Formats: sequence, C-alpha cells, structure tokens
Amino acid sequence: MDKQTLLASIRFNADGLVPAIAQDYASGRVLMMAWMNEEAIRQTLATGFAHYYSRSRQRQWKKGETSGHVQRVRELLLDCDGDTLLLKIEQHGPACHTNRTSCFYRRLEHDTWHTIEEPRNEP
Repeated sequence: MDKQTLLASIRFNADGLVPAIAQDYASGRVLMMAWMNEEAIRQTLATGFAHYYSRSRQRQWKKGETSGHVQRVRELLLDCDGDTLLLKIEQHGPACHTNRTSCFYRRLEHDTWHTIEEPRNEP
C-alpha cells in the first residue's frame, strides 16, 4: 500500500489531527497519548521514530528531540473506526515530561487521585 492510500484510510478530526497512543512494545503498558497530523505520520514512517504534533506549539516534533528519550516504533495499528492510532514502541528513557516512565501515573482510589509512580532521579 502506498503512503497516500495508507494516509487516506485514517480519519483525521476537523483540525487535521488523530489521537495516537504510545504503548510499550515489551510490557504493554500505555505510556502516553499525543496527537499526530499527516506530516507527523509521514515522518514516523520515514524514520522509524515517533513524531507528533504539538497543539500548544503549533508544530510537529520528534519525541525525544531535546531529551534524548526517543521512541522507536515497532508496530503501528489503526483502530476499527480509523480515528485512533496505536504505536507500539521501544521507549528510551522516560516517556513523560515529568520524568516518569508513563504519563499515566495517577490512579483514582476512593474519589482521590493517588500518585503511583515517582519521577526518575536521572536527568
């Protein structure tokens, strides 16, 4: 399948974005959720490393471009509706900007959020 056909099968929202969930390839743990536009998907396919689109900065970015905590993409999956991507990745360093392995580090227990993972000590 050529890239144009592949991209045409993805249902982008009105802003030209699609949610992308990054999941650890080995453990299955969900690490983060970000947005991708068509160019981010093209760059991901071309390089083998995850690229996303920042809504706040209004630009594409490569995960780990400043921290070195890159994501090597092992598998790319599209959900049944064609409107969400799942990237199974090899994460190098923490995935979260808070220096945690996962962005999902708070669990609801008895109507209160509890931190279940502390930040890593290394930079």
